[in-house]
Amino acid sequence: MRLVVANCSVDYTGRLTAHLPLATRVLMLKADGSLLVHSDGGSYKPLNWMSPPCVVETAAPSDDQAAAGVTEVWTVTHQKTGDALVVRVHEVHSDTAHELGIDPGLTKDGVESHLQALLADQIELLGDGHELWRREYMTPIGPVDILARDGSGATVAVEIKRRGGIDGVEQLTRYLELMNRDPRIAPVVGVFAAQEIAPQARVLAEDRGIRCLLLDYDAMKGIESKRPTLF
Repeated sequence: MRLVVANCSVDYTGRLTAHLPLATRVLMLKADGSLLVHSDGGSYKPLNWMSPPCVVETAAPSDDQAAAGVTEVWTVTHQKTGDALVVRVHEVHSDTAHELGIDPGLTKDGVESHLQALLADQIELLGDGHELWRREYMTPIGPVDILARDGSGATVAVEIKRRGGIDGVEQLTRYLELMNRDPRIAPVVGVFAAQEIAPQARVLAEDRGIRCLLLDYDAMKGIESKRPTLF
């Protein structure tokens, strides 16, 4: 990866046009040919960029460009669309290259599969007397995360999300409609379990007779919870 801090202007041409006037910016040129233009603000999002597959060409400025103070012109062209990002470099303050090697990728903690495994091991969080029947119970339209039985022996279908929204409630509703047609497991009640549940999703779930359950991931892992309490 090459990192260049330079005074430059940037123009994007193609399906749309955009212009960044002359200013000091960070130019991030990656091994795949992509270029990202960053400022000192805006968090992680670049001001402009060109994604691969693309080709980078470096050229000397024209006489008019040189007279305006341009020392180098970078043209990054997308190989499929023909869109181009043109960087006119005036002054380079820093130019470094780093070999990063192969990245192992991002490992996320607290994804739905983790929540599912933890809730299966701690099925009592659903309530006293609940027992795990199975995980990933298959229906004609997809798997229900957890199937359990409550203290009376009734079937409980649990849909798990990190952030519970209306779409998740609709998904569980479709599962319940199908499962309640199966005499082997009917009647089936639903539990919508998530780390966060949107107010609209909670209202919809309760209107459909679906119980909502907030999951405290830290507490389930056995570490001190970050969820605020009264005491």
